[in-house]
Amino acid sequence: MFPPVADLSSLRILISNDDGINAPGIKVLERIAHTLSKDVWVVAPEHEQSAAGHSLTIRRPLRVRQLSRRRFAVDGTPTDSVLLGVNHVIKGRRPDLVLSGINRGSNLGEDVTYSGTVAAAMEGTILGIPSIALSQFITHPHPVKWATAEHWAPGIIRRVLAVGWGRNVLMNINFPDVLHSQVTGIEVTRQGKRKIGDSIVERADPRGEPYVWIGAQRSEERNTPGTDIEAVYRGAVTVTPLCFDLTDRDTMRALETVFP
Repeated sequence: MFPPVADLSSLRILISNDDGINAPGIKVLERIAHTLSKDVWVVAPEHEQSAAGHSLTIRRPLRVRQLSRRRFAVDGTPTDSVLLGVNHVIKGRRPDLVLSGINRGSNLGEDVTYSGTVAAAMEGTILGIPSIALSQFITHPHPVKWATAEHWAPGIIRRVLAVGWGRNVLMNINFPDVLHSQVTGIEVTRQGKRKIGDSIVERADPRGEPYVWIGAQRSEERNTPGTDIEAVYRGAVTVTPLCFDLTDRDTMRALETVFP
């Protein structure tokens, strides 16, 4: 178990994301982290890495660019950034907490398997560090309500860390597309059902060669009670503990009757 943490002021916090080092969401998360501790580091991708998943760059060298005293850009994935942040960039003492985000757009349901935001938190967890992914739901053409995440995140992070959780678990937090004063509450939810890729567009390039483009449209179950999707559409902040042990115990037991 990651032990409960009551006093966050002494924590060393590592921030990363998948929208890139210059994304507005990571700047919001930096401000949030500085309300928790003064020891805040940022190691994030040089460019946007949305939907990169938990990919690791092993077939080419990586470059790390220092932007300021505790801010670094990596020309790789969110996973690369957290791995290098923990094992290479930050010297002397490992981070005590990894915060990933704040993603421009939600990470609900099956999104978490594609999300670089969630992957950064997953890498932190694998490295033995409590990790939290944070995402801000948006509904086009509404402007992104960063203030909602900035208002609610510090208290939620404090309350989650005060509980502690298993070492193979990361926390996935989504903020709804409503003003911070209109949030209906904070709900602990399970993953809903949501799949990107309903729209695939086929076109021809200027040379006449065909190409396809996977669109952002999703099929989703919005009305299943207890899920992150249903709750965030109602205006709630969702907190979902994700376990990266993908073993299905029920199927294991069934297979053991066949392979005793």
